[in-house]
Amino acid sequence: MNQLHGLAMGQGLCRKKKLWTIAGRKELEALNLDPWASRRRQELLQLLDQLDPWIEDLDRAVIEEAERHPGAVQLMKQPGVGPVTALAFVLTIGPISRFRRSKQVVSYLGLNPSEESSGGKQRLGAISKQGNTMMRWLLVEAAQIASRFDPELRRAYQRLKFRRGVSGVAKVAMARKLAVRLYWQLREAAQSVPPAPMQGSPTCPMVDESLSGI
Repeated sequence: MNQLHGLAMGQGLCRKKKLWTIAGRKELEALNLDPWASRRRQELLQLLDQLDPWIEDLDRAVIEEAERHPGAVQLMKQPGVGPVTALAFVLTIGPISRFRRSKQVVSYLGLNPSEESSGGKQRLGAISKQGNTMMRWLLVEAAQIASRFDPELRRAYQRLKFRRGVSGVAKVAMARKLAVRLYWQLREAAQSVPPAPMQGSPTCPMVDESLSGI
């Protein structure tokens, strides 16, 4: 799709996502290209047509699997977080009880800044990039979408981008904020689920409810 975009833009046709509509594809196929570029266009379109059904099957499988995980369903309520990111986050993090603080999750995902100390001074460098590379990429992508719909994230992104002068640092910072937010959503969801009764425990309380506050 990126290569087809490049071919189209080389001919002055910039449709972005609209290039994949019926009208956009007709415009793409109607472009007057050199013989080898035209052949490449045809090969890429055939490959795209072949891949689309496979991708749709995988998308359905991911959605079905995500809907079976209560944690993933909870995370999909966050704008920008779809089935892939939600399911990947739940499976990567595992039982949320493993992490007592959000900083531990950030470090586990490799989104924490590395530290350089010299002469008694501590400097923060680039992120450590430890842990799951795909999970970091998904969080960065999801954070960019979330920043469009979430006023708090949008203000934080614009402020950091203006201060640092580069968008890459701001995108990673938003991914870190999103990871923290998802962590707390899982924590809250876990706390709202009542613990399962122990085997052999009485169904009725043995202490008068009026004394339960003592």
